[in-house]
Amino acid sequence: MSYNSSFLGLISGLAFAVVSCSSSATKNGEPADADTTRLPAVETEAPNSGYKPAFEGQTRAAGVKTTTPYEVTVLNKELKNPWGIVSLPDGRLLITEKGGTMRIVAKDGKISEAITGLPKVDARGQGGLLGLTIDPDFLSNRIVYWVFSEPKGGGNLTAVGKGRLADDEKTIEQAQVIYEATPAHDGTLHYGGRILFDKTGNLIVSTGERSDLETRPQAQDLKSALGKIVRITKEGKPAPGNPFENNSEARPEIYSYGHRNVQGLAFHPSTGDLWESEFGPRGGDEINRIVPGKNYGWPIITYGIEYSGKKVGDSLQQKDGLEQPVYYYDPVISPSGITFYSSDVIPEWKDNLFVTALSGVHIARLVIEDNKVVGEERLLTDQAQRFRAITEGSDGALYAVTDSGWLFKVAKKASE
Repeated sequence: MSYNSSFLGLISGLAFAVVSCSSSATKNGEPADADTTRLPAVETEAPNSGYKPAFEGQTRAAGVKTTTPYEVTVLNKELKNPWGIVSLPDGRLLITEKGGTMRIVAKDGKISEAITGLPKVDARGQGGLLGLTIDPDFLSNRIVYWVFSEPKGGGNLTAVGKGRLADDEKTIEQAQVIYEATPAHDGTLHYGGRILFDKTGNLIVSTGERSDLETRPQAQDLKSALGKIVRITKEGKPAPGNPFENNSEARPEIYSYGHRNVQGLAFHPSTGDLWESEFGPRGGDEINRIVPGKNYGWPIITYGIEYSGKKVGDSLQQKDGLEQPVYYYDPVISPSGITFYSSDVIPEWKDNLFVTALSGVHIARLVIEDNKVVGEERLLTDQAQRFRAITEGSDGALYAVTDSGWLFKVAKKASE
């Protein structure tokens, strides 16, 4: 059955929905009989441009539909501009709020008082306290890492902080800034902002190119940290083994470049590959599989156009030496946080990528096979929420936050 906002009110902030269809599905979410169970593409609006994809399936993949009954619960509506979310070892959630505080949310949805003690953030525009992650040894050291827009030199920049969550969970102790994505810029847009650990115990961090025409070319500049994915140690130094560590003409922390504004980072649970979601302008949102040292093209190639309707640069979509997105959106969905589903609780979701959409006001489920998107589903479309970030809990449920302060839980429906 479906539900709406009035139904939400009747049950005091909790909402439930079950979505099902009759087709069977394999372990990876692929319908067993593609000839009879494939649905039309979920995107039905006309694109902003007449650009053609570089290969079949690069955009507007066939629709799929989850067959496992699941339920959607609104756990809380009291968060203040939540931006990042991570699951703690005990199953609770640690969440950043854009204004500069963190909160812990219990399994029943109750939120803690604001956790303070973090460095000052510039919360104007798209800035503020952004993504976060916890140390692999969090149980013993309680160390938290976060990304934020740091006031600096008459402007601001994307920075990485770390500190210890106090035993009473009211403050972050010994907070320090370990990395700054220079140069600073006097603007309020495109900070990137996601952070996670790789299997070697180093940090992967995304930055933005700060949006303005004057800073945009720095996405291609290996001497600049703007428009990049960087890989650093827990102390903020360039991580060993980075692709440019022996290149005197490049910053050694750079992992990949040519990015516009990456707000989603996730590792594929089976292949170990790093994937990202990236905002385009009008059209050209991207889902990329990241290969170290590669150039992802912005602003030289794009499937988007300027907000004014003009072409971007030379209006190129392909060029030798520049990576093609695995998938792109036109019109945009504004993809923010992403996570791969690794649990066995809902087997057909295994290894699927879940993407939170801001302007798209839904959560996209992408079925990926051989590094290509072969199916797409749009979940929670009736909530009219700007979904900002998502994570998988230890219970096999998905947890997502929205710009308006709601926390959703998406879980397998309990047997009746």
